Amino acid sequence: MNDYDALRDYLMRQKQTEFMLSFEEIEEIIGAALPRAANRASWWDTSRSPDIQMPQREACLAAGFKATRMPDGQTVRFTKQKSDRRRPGVKSD
Repeated sequence: MNDYDALRDYLMRQKQTEFMLSFEEIEEIIGAALPRAANRASWWDTSRSPDIQMPQREACLAAGFKATRMPDGQTVRFTKQKSDRRRPGVKSD
């Protein structure tokens, strides 16, 4: 279990396709303080350096969300990603 499994589980329970959480709310969810690095937008970027393991990014992606730190530096927007699964019997052009 990593520090961000609770965040992953929280995100997986969400029905909204987009919502925001404050750093304080995220800390409450994970039961720990976020590192200072969380203040950097790049720390939340789910598309940055996919070959480097980042537990917070893995938690978001595992739940199907993209995370973006907002300009206020204290809030993160979570956006549900569309599934790439194709419906059986439907051809794509």
